[in-house]
Amino acid sequence: MTRLLLLLLLCADAFAQWQPLPGPTKESLRGLSVSDQNIVWASGTHGTYLVSTDGGDTWTAGKVPGAETLDFRGVVSFGPEAYLLAAGPGEQSRIYHTRHLGESWQLQFTNREPRGFFDCMAFFDARHGIVVGDPVDGKFQILRTSDGGTTWQYADPRKMPPAVNGEGAFAASNSCLATAGRENVWFATGGTVARVFRSRDGGESWGVSATPIVHGEPSTGIFSVAFHDAKHGVIAGGDYRHPERGGANLAATGDGGKTWKLVPLAPQRFFSAVAYISPDAVVVVVVGSSVSAVSNDGLRTWRFFLPTGFNAVALKSGQGVIYAAGANGGLAKAALGSCEGPCDGNAGLR
Repeated sequence: MTRLLLLLLLCADAFAQWQPLPGPTKESLRGLSVSDQNIVWASGTHGTYLVSTDGGDTWTAGKVPGAETLDFRGVVSFGPEAYLLAAGPGEQSRIYHTRHLGESWQLQFTNREPRGFFDCMAFFDARHGIVVGDPVDGKFQILRTSDGGTTWQYADPRKMPPAVNGEGAFAASNSCLATAGRENVWFATGGTVARVFRSRDGGESWGVSATPIVHGEPSTGIFSVAFHDAKHGVIAGGDYRHPERGGANLAATGDGGKTWKLVPLAPQRFFSAVAYISPDAVVVVVVGSSVSAVSNDGLRTWRFFLPTGFNAVALKSGQGVIYAAGANGGLAKAALGSCEGPCDGNAGLR
């Protein structure tokens, strides 16, 4: 038994608990979106979507007609209305839309560029959305809508800094892209470099900054980015082929993404997703295979979750309940109040 597992078992009362949720599918889930205290969406392989209208207690699963071979890596929802992002090469990258809990779906956009690959989707509000895709002709693709997806248009690539050869974004949890306010947006990359691109005009023009996150191999880099406001953000990642490896996997910024500083956390593993819970700026970190943790004191101390092993995390601002989704249709939720007292993860697990 590993030292980490032994400590977790001995100190279980001091740790937050994931509550497993009954799911109707064994598909791999990477898309997750919380609309309100009742409506929660998830999405995954083989054209699968899931929706709950009772806070995750029960779920309805379906497959989008004509999309049974697609992998829905992202979902963004506004109550009964939802957008699905399919990630894949060329025309396998698509956007679908439903207005009422999946009763019918409309194909809104298909990527006709054979070299294109959509990675993540986010919305500023119910009408203004943005998608990031891997580089084509040396520039990341940016797709935007201002009318709820009725039309989607590519941003001018001339206003995008060039990608480094071997640089890409990860469609791991629909969180390589983040928005704050009406026009601030960031996306994160990996591979040969680990950088954060940032825009203050809704994705029209971009700057880019290097980060200390591990990089150099195709499986390494930043997998997730989240911002609490226009200045304060977190990035998470690592090496998905070696999820047990720690190191430079978590970093934070206080200047809008211009500079990044590593965050101490032990044990540190591969992080698939990271999210803020506003207005208290609580950070939730979900790891692909071994560790989930939460900090509510500015990333200084951490509380760890039992059990672990999810791809994506989602929450609704101010509600205090977080949801997770992962392999084999895995679904769970947790209330932040489930770990009371000075549950200092760093001190307990060193």
